[in-house]
Amino acid sequence: MKVIIIGCGRVGSTLATGLDAEGHAVAIIDKRGDAFERWIPEAFSGLRLKGSGFDRELLEQAGIEEADAFLAVTNGDNSNVVSARIASEHYKVPKVIARIYDPRRADIYRRLGIPTVATVTWTVGKIRDLLSYTEYEEEASYGNGEIALIRADLPLHLAGRKVTDLQVPGEISLIEITRKGRAFIPGAGSVLAEGDVLRFIISRDGVGMLDKFLGRG
Repeated sequence: MKVIIIGCGRVGSTLATGLDAEGHAVAIIDKRGDAFERWIPEAFSGLRLKGSGFDRELLEQAGIEEADAFLAVTNGDNSNVVSARIASEHYKVPKVIARIYDPRRADIYRRLGIPTVATVTWTVGKIRDLLSYTEYEEEASYGNGEIALIRADLPLHLAGRKVTDLQVPGEISLIEITRKGRAFIPGAGSVLAEGDVLRFIISRDGVGMLDKFLGRG
């Protein structure tokens, strides 16, 4: 995969070095020449280019016309969005992602067709997770934290109950059960057993209901 990264700070450099180590072709662009010396190790085999993330001549030098992905992760929302729109609309890069600090802007940019990672919203969501999910574990989150994958040990009082007793359409879905070391996808008639490990997909609004189901409300 050929990836172009705009911004050589902590996020951009970590992405660049990680993708490069995995064997991807990486070009990283930053307007500060000293950023590469500070953040990029000597073992990095990709391109380091000094300049603006929306300089088309520089983008073409980075190989944007053949790029599979474009990641705009500078510290400036406007710069990220401008460069992301150029990559998406002018060069038709298949996968374009922009980092956004202002959560109020994130929805606007999504409506423009630019997938965003809203740093503040994601951080707030993770802190709320740590406050709320104290007796079970969040294994992953999606979007800006609106949806989470939750792992929980089955409480004894729920043994013998049907899977459907723990389902709420659009809010909570029990998607996997591990029983005696073997995992399976439960059906509507599946019955819960002592020792089961459960995995749920839940919406943020479903947290309170899941707490009640598991006897932790």
